[in-house]
Amino acid sequence: MAVITDEEIAAARKAGEDVGPCAIAAYYFADRSLGVELDNGVMLRVPVSLIQGLGEASDEALAAIEISPVGWSLHFPAIDADVYVPSLFRGIYGSCAWMRELGRRTSPAKAAAARENGKKGGRPRKAEVHA
Repeated sequence: MAVITDEEIAAARKAGEDVGPCAIAAYYFADRSLGVELDNGVMLRVPVSLIQGLGEASDEALAAIEISPVGWSLHFPAIDADVYVPSLFRGIYGSCAWMRELGRRTSPAKAAAARENGKKGGRPRKAEVHA
């Protein structure tokens, strides 16, 4: 059996300090958003549609949230999905590919405005400024 020394425990605790804030409570709201209360006093609220793996889940599946013992992860057992809390705090809601796709999404209003501009010949040209 391996014995863990006090130095190894201290080193692990020190490494954990650099990870970021930990969750002390998590909530699912009827407006389909996830609320996370952090140990530093911050309360995050993120639409589940932005979080990879949660957007298509039912309200019941999202309401059952387990917080890992150290508070770095949220687990949704009904859909076997995990969310890394320090990434949420940093505004990272999924993999690199997921985040790229989020950046490409356009609101319906922006898409409609782009179609109207296209009918008029596109974006207006910038006027030249003569000094």
